[in-house]
Amino acid sequence: MTTRTTCLRQEPRASLANPATMIVVAMITAMTFSASGAAPTPLYHLYQEHFGLTPALVTIIFAAYVLCLLLALLTTGALSDYVGRRPTVLGALMLNIIAMVLFITAGSGAALIAARAVQGFATGVATAALGAAILDVDQRRGPVLNSVTVFAGLTVGTLGAATLVTFAPDPAQLVYVVLLTLSGIEALLIWHMPETAQTKPGALTSLRPHVSIPIQARQTLAQLTPVTFASWALGGFYFSLMPALVRVATGATLPIVGGLVVAALTFSSVIAVLSLLSIPADRVLLGAIPALALGVAITLGGVHAQFVAVMLLGTMVSGVGFGAVFSGTLRTVLPLAKADERAGLLSAFYLEGYLAFSLPAVLTGFLVPIVGLPVAADVYGAAVILMAVASLIAIGVSRARARRVARARRSP
Repeated sequence: MTTRTTCLRQEPRASLANPATMIVVAMITAMTFSASGAAPTPLYHLYQEHFGLTPALVTIIFAAYVLCLLLALLTTGALSDYVGRRPTVLGALMLNIIAMVLFITAGSGAALIAARAVQGFATGVATAALGAAILDVDQRRGPVLNSVTVFAGLTVGTLGAATLVTFAPDPAQLVYVVLLTLSGIEALLIWHMPETAQTKPGALTSLRPHVSIPIQARQTLAQLTPVTFASWALGGFYFSLMPALVRVATGATLPIVGGLVVAALTFSSVIAVLSLLSIPADRVLLGAIPALALGVAITLGGVHAQFVAVMLLGTMVSGVGFGAVFSGTLRTVLPLAKADERAGLLSAFYLEGYLAFSLPAVLTGFLVPIVGLPVAADVYGAAVILMAVASLIAIGVSRARARRVARARRSP
């Protein structure tokens, strides 16, 4: 999916070889994977009632998704750099269709774990390949487009599933039927689209678990790790435990209420990404970190006040910080990769993010039965705030050191 026609090595239908069309299809497909990952969140309460799931088992179901996603990133993250974007994405779509079938037929917690595991692996395979495909087509706007697809997909998946759960018949099946149909349509479109990456030997070797970070990007990625961890950890809490926290804190039992709070995080992230395009990435990051911490504090205040409106306000402030951190990081790091390094670097970035997304949330899930959900939320929120402050200090120290080095070089 590159604008250079020399890379369009097959003879696709003319309309699907258009760069704009290719970007739209790749973005919608990436959004479908994000939406599929978010869709079970509003259904957890329904699953708890039907299958007798404990909060700890809910976090295990959530963890199965993320751990298999991480496994896919470790093994197949750079695969599309070797075999091409098309076959990699097509394989991921087939796996996602299988996952939707498993969800539709699930009758126990074990079946949900299996469905989430397949879904997580499919998402991990697709994430780096689709992100790299978007960069192939438009390297300048690729980081921003990748940011938008992730958050837009999460928003649509969470809010769409919550709406169906609240108002539609048989939501536990209907949600996944919709996603299965979308995945099938996207597979047909991508089948007829041109390949955009130059293939190379070594595909089997690339499947060995490893993290592929270009040398020129390692220092920058390491410097941004603390703020990446803080923002993704916040996202993990929202998508695993926030609907339950809304019910406990406010007494609101309609799934759409918890879905709105979760969707507010990702929707405000999309707005932040689109609103900050003209601002340099380093300045975006400096403003994003305080917003992230402030939003968490407001959200916790809403929990204690048992007021959904305050929780929504805090969530939207946090979402602005989350989206700005995500976009600022991608805009800083991705331009450092060469064409045949893009999938590997994206894989490493998402590996880092999803570790932060999963591990703290899973640990908190086991803490909830001991101390209660509100107290666990306080501990989690405080940890996110501390990580955000620490990352802000680290960035400030790094920049001060860089300025001193620059002054020393200019001195006679």
